[in-house]
Amino acid sequence: MNAPAPKLPPQHAPLTQFAVADDCLLVGGVPLTRLAQRVGQTPFYAYDRAAITARVAALRQALPADVHLHYAMKANPMPAVVQHLATLVDGIDVASGGELRVALDTPMAPGHISFAGPGKSDTDLACAIAAGIVLNLESEGEMERAAAIGQRLGITPQVNVRVNPDFELKSSGMKMGGGPKQFGVDAEHVPAMLRRIGALGLDFHGFHIFSGSQNLKVAALQEAHEKTFALALRLAADAPRPPRILNIGGGFGIPYFPGEERLDLPAVGANLARILDEVRAQLQGAQVVIELGRYLVGEAGVYVCRVVDRKESRGHVYLVTDGGLHHHLSASGNFGQVIRKNYPVVIGNRVQGGAREKASVVGPLCTPLDLLADQMELARAEPGDLVAVLQSGAYGMTASPAGFLSHPAALEILV
Repeated sequence: MNAPAPKLPPQHAPLTQFAVADDCLLVGGVPLTRLAQRVGQTPFYAYDRAAITARVAALRQALPADVHLHYAMKANPMPAVVQHLATLVDGIDVASGGELRVALDTPMAPGHISFAGPGKSDTDLACAIAAGIVLNLESEGEMERAAAIGQRLGITPQVNVRVNPDFELKSSGMKMGGGPKQFGVDAEHVPAMLRRIGALGLDFHGFHIFSGSQNLKVAALQEAHEKTFALALRLAADAPRPPRILNIGGGFGIPYFPGEERLDLPAVGANLARILDEVRAQLQGAQVVIELGRYLVGEAGVYVCRVVDRKESRGHVYLVTDGGLHHHLSASGNFGQVIRKNYPVVIGNRVQGGAREKASVVGPLCTPLDLLADQMELARAEPGDLVAVLQSGAYGMTASPAGFLSHPAALEILV
């Protein structure tokens, strides 16, 4: 009797957003070695303009034509990236006063910019109201403060209600709704809040219902979309006017770790089209918005650092680099991972290489948490070679503790 074939470890999903020429990664059509010379130092983040454009085009093709696409800037607030996306999408969603200033510097009309996030200061509210952007109200208290500030400024605030739904996006990487949450207004409290919005004379636009993020399961997204539309239609009965906007959030995930498969985007689009056909008449012309961040930019970015030392410790190979968790916290496994898993990592100037080996990529910080790749099969690397961490276009530099241990900051470029 034949013995069963050994079970192979799961592999990363094929990643083809960056071409390879002469065994060197190309970003924006430029060899990584040349790009490092152009930047003048490592570490750095590089974002591929064409990859971002192609991702938006793929979404436009897969989603119903009347669905608007917004960029959630928190995923990557680099001004050049935001400027580029402002020419491709229908709106921008910000989560701080600093992000609002970046968004207002783009060609995007202020009325197509929305501001979400708990804990907005009075200054945040006043600047947003004066700019004419739409506030996603996160609480009754924020509603009352916005109304008072609008009265003082002589400007009627434009508002959505961010709803904390009574369900969550199953299989999502981060739960943004369902149960107690600091985000939004519990769905059962929204009707009274809508009546108060009418009494205060605020300019009601609609609802923002965001139940989760980083999801690769079509069935989970389909269920969340169905429940989101049902909830919005139910809440609309108490609105001071028919909603003009229904932001159903995002949640579209990208594959990071071994064993993960790409989201079936055409299937998501087909399911959404079916739901819209069923509820479009009840929406009374409300504009449906999908708000995406990671899905637009995550796969278009690469983090690049340089090997400064190669060492062995009790049979274990370490490639010590000039980058690490202070620039890329999520790749180190310290940004939400319960069990650490490797991002896709390659030796950028020896993608395949001649000899292969199992090695760990670590940074210069004095902590064992500074780990970019743990016992991965890589091309054999020497000091001077470039390490490239893929899937790094979202929640990279600005989501990392850049000041930790006072090492130099990473640079960012859009190619």
